[in-house]
Amino acid sequence: MKLSATFASLLLTTTSLLAEPLPAPLSDADFAPVSLDEALLGQLLFYDPILSGNKNISCATCHHPALGTSDGLSLSFGDGGIGFAQERRADPNNMPEERIPRNSPALFNLGAHEFTVLFHDGRLEADPSQPTGIRTPMGADMLVGFDNILSAQTMFPVLSRDEMAGSFRENEVGQLIRQGIITGQGGAWDVLSRRVADIPEYADQFAAVYPEINTPDDIAFTDISNAIAAFVSFEWRSDTAPFDQLLRGETTFEGAAQDGLELFYGEANCSSCHTGAFQTDHQFHAMASPQIGPGKSATFEDHHRDDGRFRVTGKESDRYAFRTPSLRNVMLTAPYGHAGAHSDITAFLESHIDPAKALEAYDRSQARLPDYSEQDFNVLDDPEQVQAIANAVKVAPVDLSGGDIKALIAFLDKLTDPVSIAGRLGVPETVPSGLEVLNP
Repeated sequence: MKLSATFASLLLTTTSLLAEPLPAPLSDADFAPVSLDEALLGQLLFYDPILSGNKNISCATCHHPALGTSDGLSLSFGDGGIGFAQERRADPNNMPEERIPRNSPALFNLGAHEFTVLFHDGRLEADPSQPTGIRTPMGADMLVGFDNILSAQTMFPVLSRDEMAGSFRENEVGQLIRQGIITGQGGAWDVLSRRVADIPEYADQFAAVYPEINTPDDIAFTDISNAIAAFVSFEWRSDTAPFDQLLRGETTFEGAAQDGLELFYGEANCSSCHTGAFQTDHQFHAMASPQIGPGKSATFEDHHRDDGRFRVTGKESDRYAFRTPSLRNVMLTAPYGHAGAHSDITAFLESHIDPAKALEAYDRSQARLPDYSEQDFNVLDDPEQVQAIANAVKVAPVDLSGGDIKALIAFLDKLTDPVSIAGRLGVPETVPSGLEVLNP
């Protein structure tokens, strides 16, 4: 696109004031192409509870467009929870075994080519050295047939007891997962695939979308995950925010938003990690984000901490480090942090000024946690663990005023994209299974 002389001059002037240049504008080349028919099929599957063990949880339960493709909670309940968003609570007739241990991440731009590392700890990563091209916790047992890493990602929530699978005491899927029978005929993924294939409307759509599928028996869970990935890629592509208009030379910022942009790409040093057009370096950093909730531990471990990237690499330097999130639509995706410890953007940014110091003064009322009997602040109640998290921080504190924080927020608001927030296909009124669609 050819810029007008006026806009080109203004953009050049803006860029010259920054310590780091602005990224190049996004284009179709930055995103994987998507078939609309495949996305439409994936839309139905995304909102259909048929993929959960007890047929009561869909992908949208924790990733809903009404909440910025998250769920509005620090740590939610998947199976065993009832209600929506801040009204979600433990079901007294089917109590969850624990909270989901990490905050539900937003889904914007996951179809872009540069998103090759997923989950807060990066345990799913594109890796050409692997037979499937993807490194996962399943190792050699991982199936072949995924179109991309996003497709592979969709396969894991259905295996989580606390997210979608439910307890082994409750359903066949949970029982198979408990026994470690995941792949192959009769495995957990196959059982879920047969549920979908047994619904004539789904069987017909899969046959229409995928030429290699001739009968319902041909439908594999990789086909289901490919369709869901196509939907996520299409529905929540975000490249039409005011910030994108700025990069394309179609507008300029003024006042606090311009001041915030100059801080973000200048002395505030935000762009050292939140770099590129999606505001992420896709790397892992220890930022002393407060650890709340059950943490991440193996069955044989008895602790409530979350070691982050360390659980993937085993490197001590990766302990308490988590993936840099993209900031697209960040104003709508609270709470923030791997455990969602901050519900307020101002408080979260203030904690980034001096993360180690801020951890000691953390206001626990910032957490949005449905009532539950568990102790959610075990780690924060242990001075030694708090100090260990603080000691892992490597970034230097920055000197920012309250006015600087307000300016940064004004800039971050320019990352809000009305098109991606509204969605392109929306929430379906019904799904082929006939189960209830979550649409508050």
